[in-house]
Amino acid sequence: MNNIKIIKTEILSDNWYTLKKITYESVKPDGLLVIQSREAYDRGNGATILLYNKQNQTVILTRQFRMPTYINGNTDGFLIECCAGLLDKDNPEDCIKRETEEETGYKVGAVKKVFEAYMSPGSVTEILYFFVAEYTSNMKISEGGGVHEENENIEVLEIPFQNALQMIETGEIKDGKTIMLLQYAELNKLLN
Repeated sequence: MNNIKIIKTEILSDNWYTLKKITYESVKPDGLLVIQSREAYDRGNGATILLYNKQNQTVILTRQFRMPTYINGNTDGFLIECCAGLLDKDNPEDCIKRETEEETGYKVGAVKKVFEAYMSPGSVTEILYFFVAEYTSNMKISEGGGVHEENENIEVLEIPFQNALQMIETGEIKDGKTIMLLQYAELNKLLN
């Protein structure tokens, strides 16, 4: 039973994406009515993908600068991640195919959706759609690196799968979506 009633929504920022302050009332299990406020950052929904090659036992990851990590202790601000992007009015499958080509230079045909998840539900509205796809060297159609007009500067990495798993343990990979997809690949024996 939904006992939430939104009383007021204020836009706190509409600069890059939208930050809202939402005041709502809810009824606790003991019947007490409470009024609370929360902030929610709406940046749209996204998709991410792990590209893997069974024959070579490798995965394709990216490395790029992430300002929020830099201001929170990541010394150089760079993260190793799975390819990802915002849906931008596309469906998740079309989005991830586009992002894969832009970021990694690989043109993949078949992608498999494996799950979806809210990544930071206490403050961000985004739901992320997770995909996997096999790749081969003949799918490489460009250098990748992102969209120049969007000032993307993305390094494409081909890493042995077992090394990528070890990079989670060493802290070289700290990105949540990437950890989730690498562990999915390990649990489901995608590279066996």
